[in-house]
Amino acid sequence: MANLKITLVRSVIGRPQKQRDVVKALGLGRISSSVVLPDNAATRGAVAKINHLVEVSIAE
Repeated sequence: MANLKITLVRSVIGRPQKQRDVVKALGLGRISSSVVLPDNAATRGAVAKINHLVEVSIAE
């Protein structure tokens, strides 16, 4: 199974609390921080909620 590399590229300042919570739950802290997470339904659902704040790529 592939992994996803998720990078925070936009600030969470001024965003709704739910979106801030999703960013924190994914393990992202500040702009340009990245995490590698498994490509599953839970991860994709979380990314879908904040897709305007992150960049997603396939991690090898």
